[in-house]
Amino acid sequence: MSPALAEFIAHRGEPLATARAAARAAPHSGEAHLVEASLLLCSRDVRDFERAGWVYSRLGRMKLTRREAAHLRAIAAALDEDAAGACRVYDEILADDPHDLLALAVAQVLDYYLGNAESQLRRTTRVLRAWRGTTPGYHAVLAMYAYALQECGAYEEAEAAAHRALALQPRDVRAHHALAHVMEMQGRLEEGMRWLGARSALWTGAGGASTHLWWHIALYHLELGRTAQALAIHDHRLQGDSLSERIDASALLWRLHLAGAALGDRFRVAAARWAPHAEDAYCAFNDLHAMMAFVGAGRRDCAERLLAAQERRVARPWGANHDMTRLVGLPACRALAEFGRGDFAAAAQRLRALPPVAHRIGGSHAQRDVLHLTRAAASARRALTLAHAA
Repeated sequence: MSPALAEFIAHRGEPLATARAAARAAPHSGEAHLVEASLLLCSRDVRDFERAGWVYSRLGRMKLTRREAAHLRAIAAALDEDAAGACRVYDEILADDPHDLLALAVAQVLDYYLGNAESQLRRTTRVLRAWRGTTPGYHAVLAMYAYALQECGAYEEAEAAAHRALALQPRDVRAHHALAHVMEMQGRLEEGMRWLGARSALWTGAGGASTHLWWHIALYHLELGRTAQALAIHDHRLQGDSLSERIDASALLWRLHLAGAALGDRFRVAAARWAPHAEDAYCAFNDLHAMMAFVGAGRRDCAERLLAAQERRVARPWGANHDMTRLVGLPACRALAEFGRGDFAAAAQRLRALPPVAHRIGGSHAQRDVLHLTRAAASARRALTLAHAA
């Protein structure tokens, strides 16, 4: 296993920087360049997506093994914005070699972006049959399996699998993450705070993955009505500038906003961080969280730029993000803009009309729950407005 892949599956270090260094050190190594391209595709940043195209071009001029050529086909599909097609190629690779961790890890990420938990569960279930507990990396496969289980509602099985992973590798951040979701979905909020807090030394220092676990702890506090504690986590733990960290910060601030918390200039700072991405229209999940920051900060200029970029994306009818944006991303962002203008009836109606495939915006159940929370808040504020008018 390459050092970059080891960092990637462990959610630690700087795997992309490690992959780039390896590719520079071995410019004729197909494997090194495959890892670099694959990790670039796992980013939500359109700039990384474009860089992956350049690495793909280099790979196309190399003599590749059969396995490497199969990975190149998967990368080609992803670059054509066919993430589902890429996953099908990765599944073919895994059928031939269930121990191909690069194929497994990238496919799980792409299905996460597609909101396809059932595919994640089928894949890890198949792969695990070929793994032994003594095989290096087994804990990571167990942790991926645990995450897929909990997204599919199998909470007891997910908890057991995550604990098995942690028994093998106590610093497995993915396993901690799966358990954080289980406790959230089961309403075990106090237990979740104690459990994660007692183990924070094991997952601190894991970059955006650490930030996300602090985000889960903040959600526990918020659901228990402890807004001051949730705000403290935002101020001290959610100040990174990666896209994943911006997403977590926006998601927490928006929930606090819905709860009526006084946020000072926090939304203004978040909106400034999102402003360079206002016209990306590359990932509908990103767009949704950027819009939260823009609406919260009153940045109508950025909100309008984002909506216009989404409309341009929808006009190009191909690719996974076309469907995500058309079906969910654009209407949800319009609803947030209406909420910010005080048109709560329109916001509630638009969110109520989201199709049953709203999960295709990607992310987890816990992350997508913000749409239900916003609809409920819009309905409540509309009712309050009508009561005052009467």
